[in-house]
Amino acid sequence: MISFASATYSKKLLPWLAIAVIVLLAALLLRVQGRLWICRCGYVLLWSGDIKSSDNSQHIFDPYSYTHIQHGFIFAGLLAWALPRLTWQWRLALAVVIEAAWEVAENTDAVIQRYREATLALGYYGDTILNSLSDIAMCILGVMIARALGFRRTAALFIITEIVLIVWIRDSLLLNILMLLFPIEAIKQWQIGR
Repeated sequence: MISFASATYSKKLLPWLAIAVIVLLAALLLRVQGRLWICRCGYVLLWSGDIKSSDNSQHIFDPYSYTHIQHGFIFAGLLAWALPRLTWQWRLALAVVIEAAWEVAENTDAVIQRYREATLALGYYGDTILNSLSDIAMCILGVMIARALGFRRTAALFIITEIVLIVWIRDSLLLNILMLLFPIEAIKQWQIGR
């Protein structure tokens, strides 16, 4: 007979198991799409700071890692608003589903081509699986930060992150979305540095 304590423990463990399965499934789908586990260069960097180099989106962390933290901020807020009765662990699992789905979609040939045509990512040829898994981890971190800070402080941190990224790399989450959906040639030229 299962005790009440073990049933409660199992119930608390389920969202974490779901997250692990989602991450493993994302890695498998990325591999099926032809994504490499690590950079073609054959080595792994903890940080790759030049967004215009072939190392961008190929290693563990890069400046775009911060935009995935922002994804976590957004998902935390939207899911808390839309599903307030759901435990934060299950909302985190849903955020991981959304982020993992984005990572798989982002690395399809059609989206990679769209990035090349419309955004700053002129030489972009997709993420490595390692980078995609890091991006998912950054989203999880964003959800946890948002949970700890609350709405107002998270919103302020989101805006600060946008400003820092615009000044630092001439790109940000909001600029990236704008340029992906509605490319503006003047912004693209500014981002390139012309």
